[in-house]
Amino acid sequence: MGQSASTPSARPLFSSSSSRRAKPPHSFASSSGASANRQPVAMTEGDATSPIGGASPARDHTSDLPDECLALVLQFLGAGDRKRCSLVCRRWLAVEGQSRHRLALDARAALLEAAPAIFVRFDAVSKLALKCDRRADSIGDEAIALIAVRCPNLTRLKLRACRAVTDAGMASVAKHCPGLRKLSVGSCTFGSSGIEAIVRGCALLEELSIKRLRGLPDTFATEGAVVGAASLRSMCLKELYNGQCLAPLIAGSPNIKTLRLIRCTGDWDRLLKDIADKVTGIIEVHLEKLQVSDRGLAVLSSCNNLEILHLVKTPECTDAGLATVAERCHRLRKVHIDGWKTNRIGDEGLIVVGRQCSNLQELVLIGVNPTARSLGLIASNCRNLERLALCSSDTFGDAEITCIASKCMSLKKLCIKGCPVSDQGMEALAEGCPKLVKVKVKKCRGVTPGCADWLMARRVGMLAVNLDVIGPTEQQEASLSESRILENNEQLIDQIGAVDLLPSSSNSRLPPWKTRIGFSTGGNLVVSALRRWSRGSSNSNST
Repeated sequence: MGQSASTPSARPLFSSSSSRRAKPPHSFASSSGASANRQPVAMTEGDATSPIGGASPARDHTSDLPDECLALVLQFLGAGDRKRCSLVCRRWLAVEGQSRHRLALDARAALLEAAPAIFVRFDAVSKLALKCDRRADSIGDEAIALIAVRCPNLTRLKLRACRAVTDAGMASVAKHCPGLRKLSVGSCTFGSSGIEAIVRGCALLEELSIKRLRGLPDTFATEGAVVGAASLRSMCLKELYNGQCLAPLIAGSPNIKTLRLIRCTGDWDRLLKDIADKVTGIIEVHLEKLQVSDRGLAVLSSCNNLEILHLVKTPECTDAGLATVAERCHRLRKVHIDGWKTNRIGDEGLIVVGRQCSNLQELVLIGVNPTARSLGLIASNCRNLERLALCSSDTFGDAEITCIASKCMSLKKLCIKGCPVSDQGMEALAEGCPKLVKVKVKKCRGVTPGCADWLMARRVGMLAVNLDVIGPTEQQEASLSESRILENNEQLIDQIGAVDLLPSSSNSRLPPWKTRIGFSTGGNLVVSALRRWSRGSSNSNST
């Protein structure tokens, strides 16, 4: 037990002989994506603390530790370390199983036979994931009903590729797990009746995510539609052939705060009107590859509490629709727009955003062509703007980045990809944006490798620069892959958005990525550098 807890990404391996013990027979249980757990071992009162291998220790000091304290210690360990600890003795095996609340199972058909033994050991599971390989036979209604009976305290359930589960199986889940709060289904084949059973039977359901559900009816009909639920707070529909049949469910849930509609077929303008009229407290809206126009945005503007807006690849939305939302939703603080290079959203819509949305904190523009006219207004009026990303823009050049540097006093993160900026524009960052802590530049042909070093030398304070420069030999290939740049921009935004800001406490260590300098082969040079505070101000890491 001298092993300390480690993160899932880099777990230490045991090198002692205890790690090479013969493993118990394979079962289908696993935790957080780890391998299968072991079958429960029968215990007697006399051997509760004896090693599984049979050798008796001279003195087991952990026997003085109550089971509740031992369970609390195990909660600080990762999945792999918990399993290793379960091999120490029969008591630890029992405590580890009884204190595990999160479980992931391989949902192949053979799980039906193994499920009773698995849930004898793991009898306190509240978060369960059932995932089946798409090429294998999945569990059916009998197995899902058995699992629901054994997990009455279930609060979160995730089903992936469980194609043999029908509406009857989902009804069993609703009957035996009334405390369910979050349900996520993907690539399943049951229909709207199964969804309705969950909504009606689980009065505490708060989050519902439906992806690639194959059992929905081919035509939209109001008769027999799924009714809403007052408990629902978040709804996500993704890649549904006829997701419109679930629109009454959204409209009938008046307390929904987050709505995500992604790649669902059909015209959504009329349905969004019905939703906006009945669900007025929406805070976050995500529309991606959806048939929605300015009419749909106009009805969404009636949601005065809207704070987060994502418009991703919606070519029918124009400056007029964006302006309507900005004029009525003054609480907007995050705006993500992927214009798909259609030039239908540009300066005119962004100018209204700058004038009306003074609380804006994050702005992401992909395939949009803004100029200094709109960006200057946003930088001047939106004093809380902290994160800005511009990708695949043909108009964001040196003048625009100079405007940002001189007016964005609160900016902390800046991401530029595939834009016509040069070293001259980047030099403006040496004096501007006093709170800037991270700059990421990718595939900008006018920016040279020496710009990063120069910027680090001139900048006062802490700044991390990640620079990926295209060499002359790669410019021709880059021009041919411009369309792929646009498709991959979402990954870049996720990367820059996932990096936490620098800690404000003076005794906090800097993240390791801020002290690395790396070089890649070929024409790409990646520089990740950090310049610390001067010696006179070394007592504070505050940004």
